[in-house]
Amino acid sequence: MADERIEKTKSAIESAENIPADRKAELLDLLSKLKPAIAKVSETHHDHARSIARLVEASAQETIRAEKKPEQSKRLLHELKQSVENFEASHPELVAFVTKYSALLSALGI
Repeated sequence: MADERIEKTKSAIESAENIPADRKAELLDLLSKLKPAIAKVSETHHDHARSIARLVEASAQETIRAEKKPEQSKRLLHELKQSVENFEASHPELVAFVTKYSALLSALGI
């Protein structure tokens, strides 16, 4: 399920017209790295992994949206960051990728 969400997110970003090509490439690269990190968490924390994937997808959809909702964007990124905090010791790569992903989305104006 998490893999499907990440692939769906990648497809949406690839087809987005409002994201510059260089940022799009960065997002796609991060999503490619996030996918195995989420899969690793899923081995022991399936529900958390699914939630993280859902938040990654929702935040990407907000980036693609023509009419952005700043409050919703902030809430999604906050929830995403909180969702990985408990994994800082056991899955530092996941936390690092989510931090980079959130920063990149913030730079894009969400």
